[in-house]
Amino acid sequence: MVGALTLYRSTIGRKIIMALTGLVGVGFTVGHMYGNLKAFSFIGGPEYFNEYAEGLRELGAPIFGHGHLLWIVRLVLLACIVLHVWAAVTLYQDSSQARNVRYAQQKTLQATLASLYMRVGGLLLFIFIIYHMAHLTWGIPGIHPNFTYGEAYNNLVYGLSSYFYLPAIFYLIAMVALGFHIYHGAWSVFQTLGLNNRTYTQPLRALSLTLAIVIAGGFAMIPLAVIFGILQPA
Repeated sequence: MVGALTLYRSTIGRKIIMALTGLVGVGFTVGHMYGNLKAFSFIGGPEYFNEYAEGLRELGAPIFGHGHLLWIVRLVLLACIVLHVWAAVTLYQDSSQARNVRYAQQKTLQATLASLYMRVGGLLLFIFIIYHMAHLTWGIPGIHPNFTYGEAYNNLVYGLSSYFYLPAIFYLIAMVALGFHIYHGAWSVFQTLGLNNRTYTQPLRALSLTLAIVIAGGFAMIPLAVIFGILQPA
C-alpha cells in the first residue's frame, strides 16, 4: 500500500503512471472513434448518430441520472490527462537536470520523428481537446456558428464546414499529432514493460504503428468526409 502511494516519487513509478493513463486514453479514443464513424450511412447515418449521441447521456440509467455517468467518465479522463501531463513534465525535468553539462553537439541516435515532437504534439492535443469540447460538446457561439442541442449530426457537419473548413483542417492536424503520440506512447509502454528485444522489437513497433494509423485515420475520416462533401447536413 505504501509503495503504491509513493509511486509518483520514482522515475519508473511515473513511467507506470504515464503508461496507465495513456492506456485509459487509448481505450477512450477507440470507443470515441467508433462512435464518430456512426455518422456514415454505411454504419448508421444522421438519425442513428443523433440517437447514439443522446444515448451517451443515458448511460447507466436508471441507476445514474441523465448525463451523470457521462460526466463521471469525463472527470476520470480529465484526471488521467492531468496525471499524464504531470508525469511527462516531471520526467523531462529530471532528464534535463541530470545533464550537468550540455552536449557540444546534439545528435539523434534512435529517436523517431514521433519522440522528437512528442512534447509539441502533446501541447497541441491539449489545446485541441479544449477546442473540441467548446466546439462540438458545448457549442459555444463564435466557435460553433450553428449549434442546436440534440442535433449532433448537423452540429458535426456544420461545425467542421464552417469558417472555410478551418475547423476541419485543424482537426486533421490534431489527428496527425494524435497518431505520432499514440505510436510513441505505445512503444514507450512496451519499453517500460521490458518487452523490446530482438525477437519482439519489430512486431511491437508494427503493432504501435498500426494502432496509431487505425485510431488517427478513423478520426480523420470525419473531417475529410465533410471537406469532400460525403457528409452533408441532414
